[in-house]
Amino acid sequence: MAASGEDVKLLGVAASTFVCRVQLGLKLKGVEYKFVEQDLENKSEELLKYNPIHKKVPVLVHNERPISESLVILEYIDDNWKLNPFLPAEPYQRARARFWAKFIDDKVVLASWKSVFTNDEKEREKNIRESDEALKFLEDEVKGKFFGGEDIGFVDIAAVYIAFWIPLIQDIGGLKLLTSEKFPKLHNWSQEFLNHPIVKVTMPPRDPLFAFFKARYDKIIASK
Repeated sequence: MAASGEDVKLLGVAASTFVCRVQLGLKLKGVEYKFVEQDLENKSEELLKYNPIHKKVPVLVHNERPISESLVILEYIDDNWKLNPFLPAEPYQRARARFWAKFIDDKVVLASWKSVFTNDEKEREKNIRESDEALKFLEDEVKGKFFGGEDIGFVDIAAVYIAFWIPLIQDIGGLKLLTSEKFPKLHNWSQEFLNHPIVKVTMPPRDPLFAFFKARYDKIIASK
């Protein structure tokens, strides 16, 4: 819980998986914060002030000190608020958690996204293959209820994209990137994760998000 007098705010957009990571981290810690919705087509003075380099969300502002990049923010949250730690204390396990979180960003997010949001069929097939290969590695990393064991950990939070956004965009594109047949352990993990009480109240409503990304998909397909 944020100490009395602390000022915590999060600059973000509801559709962003990276913003959702930070929201989950704060809520799992019980930190009270103010969410400041941003319009990325018309960037606010506040966003440009707090993230002048990348001009992107999320940005966590803690007592007027800004931190950007979702995985960096998650580490800051875990270091600053000790309740319910989500990074392992043991150095090797901590390093592995960081590795797999970055693996998700480097190997899963972009490939799966481009599997759907492209009108180039060769590019689509290439990214589907790359997404499948990456998800196979993660399938082998699910050892228990969550990546972090019996409690939600750093990798689980980083993988919110896999649990929520991949099923959404695969429905839009008519693909089967993540199914119980292809990746049974990952699929079971995603259900456990999304049914966690804190996760359930943190995820954005699916229908408006589906409509938003479907419109983008239709525009890309129409331009073919």
